[in-house]
Amino acid sequence: MSRPELQAPPEIYYGDIEAKKYTNNTRVQQIQAEMTYRALELLNLPPGEPAFLLDIGCGSGLSGEILDEEGYHWVGCDIAPSMLEVALEREVEGDLFLQDIGQGFGFRPGSFDGAISISVLQWLLNAETSHPTSSPPHRLTRFFTTLHAALKNPSRAVLQFYPSSDDQIQLITSIAQKAGFGGGVVVDYPNSKKARKVFLCLFVGGGGGAQQVPKGLEGEEDAEERALFEKRRERMRARDKGGKRKNIKDKDWILRKKELYRQRGKEGVPNDSKYTGRKRKPVF
Repeated sequence: MSRPELQAPPEIYYGDIEAKKYTNNTRVQQIQAEMTYRALELLNLPPGEPAFLLDIGCGSGLSGEILDEEGYHWVGCDIAPSMLEVALEREVEGDLFLQDIGQGFGFRPGSFDGAISISVLQWLLNAETSHPTSSPPHRLTRFFTTLHAALKNPSRAVLQFYPSSDDQIQLITSIAQKAGFGGGVVVDYPNSKKARKVFLCLFVGGGGGAQQVPKGLEGEEDAEERALFEKRRERMRARDKGGKRKNIKDKDWILRKKELYRQRGKEGVPNDSKYTGRKRKPVF
């Protein structure tokens, strides 16, 4: 089967049906969660401290929910309206933007403590039209230049993607370096056809190229990594089939949701009271 990015532009490929099918697929949820945890590991944020992150190509919010669980605040952007519609239906915590990342970002300089992206970057490697601004080098340049500006100094961006050739990796890394980034490519399980994953780990400031690029995982997962994966899987079991987390609707959660809805301009949000979040007695 042809790769999705070769079939149609993302805003067309991920229509209403495909967006819901993608989000409700438990295998996709598991892979997305694993890669998000790995991206956060490579992001190397200070433990126990709050951070404001950018989720590039956030889709329906699968990665964003992992960011929520880890205690981070986040903003997500995606080019597919149907994906963002699903994210709103799932009531994700982050603020969402409809954005073509190939046209660059318009965020204030130094806004984010870090950025992650899961399975997105390869979509920038296809020209949708013959216009010069639609060429992969032009779109990648706009993407990396504005991303570099939007990140704090020092910080990191970790972008997982699926290259189809070494030439694509070389093109992406060279344009990222010209935009001011340090860092390089991290390949997990390079000898495995199924487990192999490619991450672009980029540094802003803090020594730039002097920072050491993290090593990729190799061979079989050891016992410690398997134990970590089991903990992650337990977290995923706390979600229902629609991908929503269970047992989190306490009073604080409800108050945060209502405030988020008010900030987004949603009408009809109930007023807060002493009864907010109180469990109702069962009625027989």
